[in-house]
Amino acid sequence: MFEPTLPDPDTMYRALVDKDPSFEGIFFAAVTTTGIFCRPTCTARKPRRENVMFFPTTREALLAGYRPCRVCHPMALPGALPEAVKGLLAEIEADPGLRLADTDLRDRGIDPAGLRRLFKRTHGMTFQGYLRARRVGEAFGQIRHGESATDAAFDHGWESLSGFGDAFRKILGASPTRASSPVTTVTRIETPLGPMLAGASDAGIALLEFADRRMLETQITRLRRLLGTPLVPGSSPFFERLADELRRYFAGDLHRFEVPLDLRGTPFQTRVWTVLLTIPYGHTRSYAEQAKAAGDPSAIRAVARANGDNRIAIIVPCHRVVGSDGSLTGYGGGLWRKRWLLDHERHHLGS
Repeated sequence: MFEPTLPDPDTMYRALVDKDPSFEGIFFAAVTTTGIFCRPTCTARKPRRENVMFFPTTREALLAGYRPCRVCHPMALPGALPEAVKGLLAEIEADPGLRLADTDLRDRGIDPAGLRRLFKRTHGMTFQGYLRARRVGEAFGQIRHGESATDAAFDHGWESLSGFGDAFRKILGASPTRASSPVTTVTRIETPLGPMLAGASDAGIALLEFADRRMLETQITRLRRLLGTPLVPGSSPFFERLADELRRYFAGDLHRFEVPLDLRGTPFQTRVWTVLLTIPYGHTRSYAEQAKAAGDPSAIRAVARANGDNRIAIIVPCHRVVGSDGSLTGYGGGLWRKRWLLDHERHHLGS
């Protein structure tokens, strides 16, 4: 699948400030202080550079927990939209937990097949994918650390606790108010490369993924089954330490993470992930070298799959594994992030 490559952040920020129409469709700008994402040409007041994150598509912005701007309407087509579709988008904005079947669309005068093609062409996802993205974004992105389920529901635009609970249970497999133990708690952590979803079991950090990763929902489902516990928002004694270590890592001051990890997986996956932890900061290893270090030189493809299944980004450094010729290969968080992380570590290697 084609992975869009973004221009450098300074170029995108200048385009945002200048409202440059040539960047329409190239990126979307999300404002961390408001939780809203916009087109490059949005006429709203421009945020400060440190409060802006950039995404290649609306899907990534939605999955990271941002809401479409009501000024520039980034979910709308550049041209005119049918009135029925405009009304539909307004309806979803008012109730992000809304679920619509094909019969509901037909009742609104909208052809489901045509709407699917429209969203696929303009946003790289189906209309139902858009609805799921909104639910994921609301569930993961709008719940702040330590905030109660009731406050999260009403403060972030949900019209009923039941609607919020339905969407939350669909994604996490448990009620947002569930307090029974054991559970795996989740929270959102902002980083210079975009927001990340962190999860912690009683043993340590079990999940750290970029919120726009395409496999995030799959990883969550796997983790829930593996640990045998629901994922619910909340606090963990590991989150404060994790956030501090990530802050120091991105500042170039930390070369080795010490926060406890929960690396549960198959025996082979656990072995591969443990070997990943031995790759030094600022260095890389090929997949063949990784397979040899894992004790099975012929298992290059299996090692690559296990790397891809790694659910603790940055700390378990699968970004340090490259092709045999040194080329950057697949990375769940996007190749632009892999390149950034490797450049960052090389720059701070001697510090």
